[in-house]
Amino acid sequence: MKINHVIKTLVLSDFFVNAGFSVFAPIFAIFITKQIQGGTLEVVGFAAAIVQIAKVTLEIPIAKFLDKNHGEYDDFYSLIFGSFLVAMVPFMYLIATEVRHIYFISALYGAGIAFIVPPWYAIFSRHLDKLNESFEWSIDSVAIGIAAAVAAAVGGILAQKFGFNFVFFIGGIFAIFGGLNQIKIYKDLKEKVGRGQVTPRPDKSSI
Repeated sequence: MKINHVIKTLVLSDFFVNAGFSVFAPIFAIFITKQIQGGTLEVVGFAAAIVQIAKVTLEIPIAKFLDKNHGEYDDFYSLIFGSFLVAMVPFMYLIATEVRHIYFISALYGAGIAFIVPPWYAIFSRHLDKLNESFEWSIDSVAIGIAAAVAAAVGGILAQKFGFNFVFFIGGIFAIFGGLNQIKIYKDLKEKVGRGQVTPRPDKSSI
């Protein structure tokens, strides 16, 4: 079964970004309580809440702005910008020492997600191969699941042997690779898309 270039690229990027963040997920709460001055389990909870608050606050306005220009290039720039913000998060944990640093990073992470999600779904939906929609959505879901499972297991081992900083560094490298990989879809994008068009269509580049 052939999967077109855009879908294949976005799925691969999703795999690496999710692997990057899953690799330090098992040790994040321990990092907060052991390495951050004033860090407690409450801080862990508030940090998670701040991520979602930033995301839900920005996501719909960003989506509405992107919908005003019925082409895919603005979606692409939003996707890359958001990926850049998200990729910076693991590296920022390397220099975080106080609770306020964690809260700032959490807000940045949420903002990055808000810039990624609307254009990612829009581009992915438009480029789905006709009659393979369920399969290709499932491929992305499976890729995320595998990345999360493997990275989480490996992350715990790496943290035990090499410490927090090593795990954050590895997570950041994976996230950067996933974000940069998305640049490859630029040549497949459309300058103009009909209003509301998310109709699956075969892409011009297939494997």
